[in-house]
Amino acid sequence: MPRSKLFDYAFLSLGLLIQVVTYLITNHLSPGSLSPLSLVSGMLGICSVCLAAQGNIFTYLFGFAQVATYTWLCLEQRLYGEVAINAYYFLTMIYGVFVWRRRLSNSYSVQTRRMRRSVFAIIALASIVVSALVGWMLSRWTDDTQPYLDAYTTIPALVAQVLMILVYREHWYLWIAVDILSVALWINAGDYCMTAQYVFWCANCVYGFIRWTERNADDIR
Repeated sequence: MPRSKLFDYAFLSLGLLIQVVTYLITNHLSPGSLSPLSLVSGMLGICSVCLAAQGNIFTYLFGFAQVATYTWLCLEQRLYGEVAINAYYFLTMIYGVFVWRRRLSNSYSVQTRRMRRSVFAIIALASIVVSALVGWMLSRWTDDTQPYLDAYTTIPALVAQVLMILVYREHWYLWIAVDILSVALWINAGDYCMTAQYVFWCANCVYGFIRWTERNADDIR
């Protein structure tokens, strides 16, 4: 088996192990504090992002299941920005399946694209400004428990999702920012399975960027 494949399996196994250990320790220290759904959602998320890092189209299979379970958890925590973005994820992933199918190279993997730095800088700046506005709106007109963190983990993720579907490798920059903020969000919410998931996702962003960069990216725009 190629060394890269061994690493892929080892990395995935590590992510799943982290989820299980976090769930068991948290429920041991505070019985009943985490629902089994948190563990299931976390494990589905690990599978989805690892496959995305590999550029494997089966990321969508696990992605659909993770979106459903994660949305329910967000509803329980009254994180409305997260609920909205997961509805968006579901719809865009349907489109993403068709886009990725057209760019498959081999072994269910896609060929990636690059974006001009100036274009990406404009996109990133616009995401920051819009996030601030949405955070203010959530704080003023809803009972969102973490309005600004909710906004800053929502708006850049909307953009990152589009860039991922269009297979631009720069989407990993946005995802790592979103995942770091999501760690803080779920620590504040007291859900350590979700916290562990996002800590692992931060590492997965680095892993994913390296893997996507190894592919011969084309279409600089």
